[in-house]
Amino acid sequence: MSVNILMPALSPTMTEGKLARWLKKEGEQIQSGDVIAEIETDKATMEVEAVDEGTLGRILVTEGTEGVKVNAPIAILVAEGETVPEGAEPAPASTPVPEASAPVEASAPVKAAPAAATPAAAQNGTRVFASPLARRIAKLKGIDLSGVTGSGPNGRIVRRDVEGASAAPASAAPAPARPAASAPVAIEASYKAVPNSTIRKVIAKRLTEAKSTIPHFYVAIDVELDALLALRAQLNAASPADGPDAFKLSVNDMLVKAAAVTLRRVPGVNASYTEDATILYDDVDISVAVSIPDGLITPIIRNADSKSLRQISQDAKDLIARARAGKLKPQEFQGGSFSISNMGMYGVKEFSAIINPPQAAILAIAAGEKRAVVKGDEIRIATVMTVTLSVDHRVVDGALAAEWVSTFRSVVESPFSLVV
Repeated sequence: MSVNILMPALSPTMTEGKLARWLKKEGEQIQSGDVIAEIETDKATMEVEAVDEGTLGRILVTEGTEGVKVNAPIAILVAEGETVPEGAEPAPASTPVPEASAPVEASAPVKAAPAAATPAAAQNGTRVFASPLARRIAKLKGIDLSGVTGSGPNGRIVRRDVEGASAAPASAAPAPARPAASAPVAIEASYKAVPNSTIRKVIAKRLTEAKSTIPHFYVAIDVELDALLALRAQLNAASPADGPDAFKLSVNDMLVKAAAVTLRRVPGVNASYTEDATILYDDVDISVAVSIPDGLITPIIRNADSKSLRQISQDAKDLIARARAGKLKPQEFQGGSFSISNMGMYGVKEFSAIINPPQAAILAIAAGEKRAVVKGDEIRIATVMTVTLSVDHRVVDGALAAEWVSTFRSVVESPFSLVV
């Protein structure tokens, strides 16, 4: 008996995704647990494993198709020797993003129009079968699609049909004019249009919502790093050269631990806002911003306050490597109670980060650099970095934010609390 392979929901927020790549071909045998496809979700590109066994009888959604709804059929699995059932429907999907030079039609199969309709519409005025791109072009050119004969599959109107058609006569009712403000800005310079990935679209949406709906304010403070750097060098020197007990701590590992210790001491920042209550988290789960080819993802170091520096270092290396390979599990990047974004490795002097909802705060860490500092009545050289705490003012007031950054500075400048 045939089985439909459905578009999986790979995260709680996922309603649709992009079928990035098929790893199996039609006719291939599939075992339970085999990786059959890669799906680009609202968070990352993830592998999909087969649940049932059989032969991949038919692929319903081609590679690169965007906007495939969760639980829509994407392929058919059949038993050995069984034929693929007739009338299998492809999953509905949105129009693929066109290239800059030549827009293309949707590559996914579409439901056939009634056989009796040679033009796109039946003579009794039923539905016009046309691609979304063809509809947009027709609207801009003032073309009535009911009079256009389609050359696509089953008489479907495609881009070339509309471009070759004439506009509606002058006596016809004109199409509503677009407001000038909504018209795209003309680009006269040479350019290349890079289609936005699903991840990039979701990042844009979430950051726009965060910045426009969360009342951000920022508190910056300078932190001296010399004591922490000395402790790091001492701990790394004590590590075995190789073997299971070997480790090499990064500055970021120690700052993650310092932030976790600070959150335990100032728990009001380890929080989220809701309309009914302020949520104060019991656990300190640090989301660490990691750059990936399509944008940004925030894998989580769970219970960072109770882990050793070596455990944090091992967790961070593993999570970052799998984040960049697109291999994270949903529970490894969803949630978290506080975020850290470190751009110190790029030599950034200072920056402010956008809060990662529903969290109430994110710490932006800039580069450590040699600066002149005043010690008593003397000027000395110290390694100093500027950190900026972005907070949700609905949850965190100015005094609480100031207390947090002051405590963070004291933890970093007296770092022995990180190892005891």
